[in-house]
Amino acid sequence: MKALGLFSGGLDSILAVKLILEQGIDIEAINFVTPFFICEKIGVVKIAKRLDIPLKVINIGEEYFKILRKPKHGFGKNMNPCIDCRILMLKKAKEYAKKIKASFIFTGEVLNERPMSQNKKALYIIDKEAGLEGKVLRPLSAKLLPETEAEKKGWVDREKLLAIQGKQRKTQIELAKKFRINDYPSPSGGCLLTYKEFSNKVKDLFKHKKKISIEDTDLLRIGRHFRLGKNKIIVGRNEKENEQLLKMKGKGDYYFEVRDFMGPITILKGPKTKQAVEKAAGLTVRYSDVKEKKVLVNYGKEKLNKTIIVKPISEEDIEKMRII
Repeated sequence: MKALGLFSGGLDSILAVKLILEQGIDIEAINFVTPFFICEKIGVVKIAKRLDIPLKVINIGEEYFKILRKPKHGFGKNMNPCIDCRILMLKKAKEYAKKIKASFIFTGEVLNERPMSQNKKALYIIDKEAGLEGKVLRPLSAKLLPETEAEKKGWVDREKLLAIQGKQRKTQIELAKKFRINDYPSPSGGCLLTYKEFSNKVKDLFKHKKKISIEDTDLLRIGRHFRLGKNKIIVGRNEKENEQLLKMKGKGDYYFEVRDFMGPITILKGPKTKQAVEKAAGLTVRYSDVKEKKVLVNYGKEKLNKTIIVKPISEEDIEKMRII
């Protein structure tokens, strides 16, 4: 008997694995990567090794972008298409389960822990549209949900499964102590699309660019973001972000740096008009250590071979351009 478990590396998914292992079932885990998940692949791999279970990591970024354009079941509070996201993951899991000859699929989901995708109605829709109606086992909340195929056929003992629901994690924490799980990730984090500020950046990107790449969405995690018509301006907030921006800069992008002062690296994307260059340079000065009214800023594509003298951009202009 083999089962395939959707595995985020969080406490709920760890406990789900433990509950299935206790029933003498072999497990393989599957982890899905998108540009919007905060959990690190390296951390998930380490946790899977600690549990002594094989792990398959699948990147679904490109397919996720299609969902994000127009999710069938809409968005949550921000730009999070939770129901469509789970359907996509379960469809992929179904394909992989068939490949490894797993008898059933299970997840670490907890009933009513997340308002959009983990209520009974949503779980039913997700399973049905993934082609897995009555076949997805959720060990942490199984006793509160209809029996699945795995339970009906006696592959797992329903009496050894749990009846957890809601956002309180007291039961999970107690269970972690029982299983001697001490170093599980904190519940904070998850999907960046549930955060308003990040969602606004994604909306702006999708509004102004037809073809989105992984590199585009990776950039959303870095720096302060501004919009000037067809231009996108990104200003580094610290030394680490400055280094990242230089590495991720596109071939046609300008980058800016204030001469002789500590300050940010600024990236200018889009048409290199006089106004765009002046605004990008002004933002660079605004977030630097410059005290003078006007200062020299170096800029260019491959090298800082151009110069412009500008004053710091006004707070009024900053607020007009800021993507929030």
